[in-house]
Amino acid sequence: MRKIDILNFITDFRKAPNDIKTYAQVLAHLGVAHEQSISQMLSELQEAKVIRQTEVAGERAYQVIAR
Repeated sequence: MRKIDILNFITDFRKAPNDIKTYAQVLAHLGVAHEQSISQMLSELQEAKVIRQTEVAGERAYQVIAR
């Protein structure tokens, strides 16, 4: 699992460039067993200003803002 896998799941620039995925959707897609590394990668991507954390229906969600 790599950061690019997370980015590719969150958005597809040709089909849905502004798509937002919840944390639960990211975990379900990449596997709950990797929760710690997923959280770490998401925070690194936020620090690098590649994704931003938003809120959808009271749940944290992520959107890609740079590629």
